[in-house]
Amino acid sequence: MHELIRTNDAVLISFVESLLKEAGIEYFVADRNTSVVEGSLGVLPRRVMVSEDGEQQARRILKDAGVGDELRPPRA
Repeated sequence: MHELIRTNDAVLISFVESLLKEAGIEYFVADRNTSVVEGSLGVLPRRVMVSEDGEQQARRILKDAGVGDELRPPRA
């Protein structure tokens, strides 16, 4: 899995999830349940992950949607 975005912004994560779901790209939000451990403070960032097969398409979709600045650098 490749990390696309790491953020504490729940609205951004929801938006990204919507875009990926609509495009049929499988994704996983890592660390979503850490809010239970941290007391819902939003201190620990969540990570949106995609498979290697869907990474390029996902990056293109997110850039086109205006959230390209939020993308993590691709792995070399």
